[in-house]
Amino acid sequence: MTAAVLEARGVTVRFGGLVAVNNVDFVVPGNAIVGLVGPNGAGKTTLFETISGFITPNAGDIVLGGEPVTRLSPQARARRGISRTFQRMELFPELTVRQHVLLSRRVTHRPSRLREFVLGSYEAPAEREAVDGLLSSLGLTDVADRYAATLPLGVGRLVEVARSLAADPRVLLLDEPSSGLDETETDRLAEVLLDARKTRELALVLVEHNLSLVLGLCDEVQVLDFGETIARGTPAEVRDDPRVQAAYIGDVEVGA
Repeated sequence: MTAAVLEARGVTVRFGGLVAVNNVDFVVPGNAIVGLVGPNGAGKTTLFETISGFITPNAGDIVLGGEPVTRLSPQARARRGISRTFQRMELFPELTVRQHVLLSRRVTHRPSRLREFVLGSYEAPAEREAVDGLLSSLGLTDVADRYAATLPLGVGRLVEVARSLAADPRVLLLDEPSSGLDETETDRLAEVLLDARKTRELALVLVEHNLSLVLGLCDEVQVLDFGETIARGTPAEVRDDPRVQAAYIGDVEVGA
C-alpha cells in the first residue's frame, strides 16, 4: 500500500458541549483520490477545516508527509504542500485568470520577496512557461486574460483548481468542487482532477455532495455520521454498506 501523505490521527473537535468530530482517523495515501462524505452535520466540513488549518482540534494530530502540522497556520501548511479550494468561489473579480495563477505560484515559490507579488511585474521565462503550461493543461488558455468577474461558474471552478495547483501541492483539498455545475461541467472537472493526479503525482481529497462524482472518481471513500466514521473503503464497498445506506446514500449506483 502507498505510504500516507496526509493523516488525521484521533482528531476530536468540540464547540462548547457539542462534539463535532469524535476521535476520527483519516488517511490519504500518496497519489490517491479520497472522498469524504456524510449527511449534513456529520462533521466532514469541520474535519476538512481542521486538516487545512482553520480549526485547531481539541485532541489528535494532523500529519503531512510524516511531520505533525497540527499547530501550523493555514499559510504555513500551504507552503508545506496542502492546497485547497472553497465551496464559495474565492476569486478576486478584478484579477485575470493568469494573475490568479501567477500570484499563487509566487506565494509558494518566492514567499520572502513580497515586492515581487505586484501583479504585472516582470515574469521570468521559467515562470511564464510554468503558468502557460498549467493554463493549457486545464483548457484555460483562451480565457487567460479575462477578469474573474466575467467568467461563468464552470470556468471559475477550473480557475480555482488551477490556482491551487500553481502552488505545487502534495495534497489538494476540494470543498464541494462541483457545486453549481451542470453535468457537462462536472464531467470536465472530473477529467481535470484525474489528469492532475496522473501528471503531478499528488493526492486529492473531496468533500462533495455529488455522490455520483465521488463514487465514480475516488479510490477510497470515508463516511462520517454524527462526527464519527461509519465506513471506509472502495466506492463499491461504501455504496453497499448497510450503515451508509441507512445514514445517507440510499440506492445509488457507482458512476450513475
